[in-house]
Amino acid sequence: MSELIKPNFNIAEVPAGHDGPGFFATSLDKAVGLARKNSIWPLPFATSCCGIEFMAMMGSHYDFARFGSERLSFSPRQADLLMVMGTIAKKMAPVVKQVYEQMAEPRWVLSMGACASSGGIFDTYSVLQGIDRIIPVDVYVPGCPPRPEQVIDGILQVQKLVGNESLRRRNSPEYKEMLASYGIKVD
Repeated sequence: MSELIKPNFNIAEVPAGHDGPGFFATSLDKAVGLARKNSIWPLPFATSCCGIEFMAMMGSHYDFARFGSERLSFSPRQADLLMVMGTIAKKMAPVVKQVYEQMAEPRWVLSMGACASSGGIFDTYSVLQGIDRIIPVDVYVPGCPPRPEQVIDGILQVQKLVGNESLRRRNSPEYKEMLASYGIKVD
């Protein structure tokens, strides 16, 4: 009974690097990616039933906080992930775009549910047929409404994008050209 019980889990994936007794060396990109992916601050933009599923995901049963996203930010200037959930009317489109533009770089977008991704069952003149018509989307979560497990999978996909992103990608001409195609001002 004198054996030491060792935990069977990893706290975080260690980036590739060189290690030795008392030191570990890796690239700055990988260290920053590890820190960013485990501290995403989401801004929920919920308009309908997908927002209810998001509220369920924030509860103790699904525990969204274990992914480093327990601090919801309702200020665009302090958020790095815009989670658009539910039906977006064409009158709301400029507001969604303004919220996106107010977010600091780097920023990511998760489109949650059929309505935010493609307009859903509302193929009418007043409903935006997907938020990717006004802002770039990084991850789509399908469903009407999607289950919390699907949203967690979407968050894990965003974390994978964040962790692997180069520090220079946001300054590339391709990225600036993509933002310009949406009519978003580039500084």
